[in-house]
Order: sequence, then structure tokens, then C-alpha cells
Amino acid sequence: MSVLSGTLLGSVTMATPLLLAALGENVVQQAGIVNVGLEGMMLIGAFTGMLGSRHFGSPYAGLVAAAVAGLVVALLFARFVVKLSANQVVVGVVINLLAIGLTGTIYRAVFGATGTFLTLSGLPHLMGGLTILTLFSLAAVPIVWWALFRTRRGLELRACGEQPSAADAAGVDVGRMRTHAVLFGGAIAGIAGAFLSLGESNTFIENMSSGRGFIALAIVTSGRWNPWGSLAAALLFGFTNELQFQWQALGLHLPYQLFLALPYAATLVILTTGGKLSRAPASLALPYRKA
Repeated sequence: MSVLSGTLLGSVTMATPLLLAALGENVVQQAGIVNVGLEGMMLIGAFTGMLGSRHFGSPYAGLVAAAVAGLVVALLFARFVVKLSANQVVVGVVINLLAIGLTGTIYRAVFGATGTFLTLSGLPHLMGGLTILTLFSLAAVPIVWWALFRTRRGLELRACGEQPSAADAAGVDVGRMRTHAVLFGGAIAGIAGAFLSLGESNTFIENMSSGRGFIALAIVTSGRWNPWGSLAAALLFGFTNELQFQWQALGLHLPYQLFLALPYAATLVILTTGGKLSRAPASLALPYRKA
């Protein structure tokens, strides 16, 4: 495999968890909710995916466990932000802190001190070393776009993010629609987290999400709340991240610290440039109480 093809395949692999999380968050934000707890849902997905794969001996059981775990956490998030109209940012931060503490505590209690290396039954590799989740994430882009922008259900969901009072007057149950969107985003975030433990490293490390949830939030914004834009932004981040591993083979004689910082610098660039050209849903992050 040439350096170029290896870099391209590595870029797509690196982009997979970000793209999955961003696609789910696209649906959530189009409904008017900002899920800052995305990072915590990914981390819990990675942890429960590891537990499911280890207990049942199947990575697919791990994926199911991760999706269910993300769904449960999303249900907790939706209870506070949709039903009780709590501050979405505050609840999201609490979810993130809870995920870090909960996964770390259970991991140490079950597997001993930090540093214990677990070998998991990971997802099988297909053509070019890609996993089924990478192919799934790419195939999901046009599906999510079509569902959001070409279906009546998608129109109703976007109305909840733009003018929830008008949607309510048209007979749309705004609370239910927003709850369903959050649950969908949570399940997808759990699967995205499971990719880290089952598709990328075949192990679990404490706090292994490493800020990917926040990067996925930036990808949604820089992608202009469109699945195709999220795909482009995720691939850009994946490419800059892959350069960390390919810079010597590419003959780039630059300090390695530059390549470590490059993905995060790219995130800031695409967020500031892409965000200026986009308009968020009008009622994004605003609670709605039915009159």
C-alpha cells in the first residue's frame, strides 16, 4: 500500500467516529437542542461496547450494548432539557463529568488499577482495512440528509428547531419530536464511541474519547448543519489527524509537536470559517414550553 492510499484510508478511519457523532448531532440540533453531553455519551459507548464485546465474545453485541447505553444516557439528558427545560449546556457538562467518573470507577473496580491492558474481540476489517462502521457512516450521510430535507417528518423536526410555536400550532408534538431526536443522537453517539474501543484500538482506555465529542459539535457547526458539510469537515479533521502517523513517511521534516496540534488547529479554522457562512436553527438551545 502506497503512502498516499494509506493516508487516505487512515483519514477515513479517523473521521468515522466524528462523522457518526456529527450525523446524530445534526438531527438533534435541527430539532433545537444542543447536546453538549456528546463527549460523555461517546465515552460511555466506548466503555459499554468493551463490556458487551468482552462478555458475549462478539463485537456486534458490543455495538448493541453501546447503542443502548447511549440511548439511556440520552433519555436522562432529554428528561432534563426537554421535559424540565433545564439549561442544555449545564446538563451536558454534568453528563460529561458523570461519564468520566462512572467509567473510570467501574473500570478500576472490575479490571484493577489503571494501566490494565484489555484485548477485545474487535470489528472485522473489510477492504483496505476499513470496518463496517466506516462504511455505515458514509452510507448514512445521504440517508440522514434525505430524512431531514426531503421528508415530511424531517420538515416537522426542523420546524421544531426554527419556530416551535408554529410547529405546535400545526399539530406537531414539539416535546416528543425533540425527545426522539435526542434519543437518536444518543444511540448514534454510543455507536461512535464503540468504534474507538472495537474498531480502532480493540481495547479500552480511560477517557479515550479525548475530546472527540466536542470536535463533533464543531463539525456540525462548520458543516452548516448539513450532513454533507459534516462529512467534508470530518474528513478534513481525519486527514490532519492521520498526518500524525504519516508525516515521517511523507518526508515532512517538521517538529512532531506541529502534527500533534494540527487536528485541533484545523478544528478551530473550519469552525471560524464555516460558522461565519452558516445560520443556526433559530430556536437552537432555547427551551420550549407549551402555552
